[in-house]
Amino acid sequence: MSNSSSITQFLLLAFADTRELQLLHFWLFLGIYLAALLGNGLIIITIDCDHHLHTPMYFFLLNLALLDMGSISNTVPKSSANSLWDTRAISYTGCVAQVFFVLFFFGAEYSLLTVMSYDRYVAICNPLHYGTLLGSRACVHMAAAAWGAGFLTALLHTANTFSLPLCQGNAVEQFFCEIPHILKLSCSHSDLREDGLVRFTACLAFGCFVFIVVSYVQIFRAVLRIPSEHGQHKAFSMCLPHLAVFSLFFSTDMIAYLKPPSISSPSLNLVVSFLYSVLPPALNPLIYSLRNQQLKDAVRKLITAWFSEAMNCSSPFA
Repeated sequence: MSNSSSITQFLLLAFADTRELQLLHFWLFLGIYLAALLGNGLIIITIDCDHHLHTPMYFFLLNLALLDMGSISNTVPKSSANSLWDTRAISYTGCVAQVFFVLFFFGAEYSLLTVMSYDRYVAICNPLHYGTLLGSRACVHMAAAAWGAGFLTALLHTANTFSLPLCQGNAVEQFFCEIPHILKLSCSHSDLREDGLVRFTACLAFGCFVFIVVSYVQIFRAVLRIPSEHGQHKAFSMCLPHLAVFSLFFSTDMIAYLKPPSISSPSLNLVVSFLYSVLPPALNPLIYSLRNQQLKDAVRKLITAWFSEAMNCSSPFA
């Protein structure tokens, strides 16, 4: 038996026991991580460099890409390093930081997706007032509010979780530090403060969900009233990527946190945690790129410019 003051490190759940599978896990996660960095990085650089993309929709998309890069960088590198070096350890401070940033990036991303649904609602349902309602200052304030909401949520939950005495060992049944699994190590089975925080956070999350659903009901009603098929296709192209990203984010979270305890197992927890912590940040750039012709053209133009510049620099006659 131990308490939180004597714990210097936690032991994370490993994806595999054999050395061959550990190395396979390392290379798989490394590939996914690099692909996520490349995809989100390309979106950030393209939006920053192309002045045609300096609009509210792409400003929020840039923020989403930043959050995705931070989210996947918080969990995957440590898990990959542990597999490479055949260890399960993470320091106490590292675990605290991981819990904080998991909540921070998830909370900020959920808030930002809510803001992005409002952006799409105004663009489709109230286009004449789009510039007034979503000016540059308003966009900055809304993005800052999304980041701030994630920060406040993470700070409250992290501070409360690690103020509890831990006396059930130091083995975390997850490949990264997460509050439900840390609470299993607590001396008490329930904590009123954490229960209250969870209920409050759940109410806010449900409010955001209702706002997004209502926004898209209004959006689809407005799109179906557009007389031309081309106009409908253009409107759907503006909205479907965001809806797909939100659906992926929300569905994987619901699978993780609402699955029946009776079917819970360490291996299932690993698979589910992979779905909601690794998959969305890696797939979001692909989802936006597939449906957004303007973004695809801008990325292609940027890559072509880079390639031409590299060829000119390497040529002795340049």
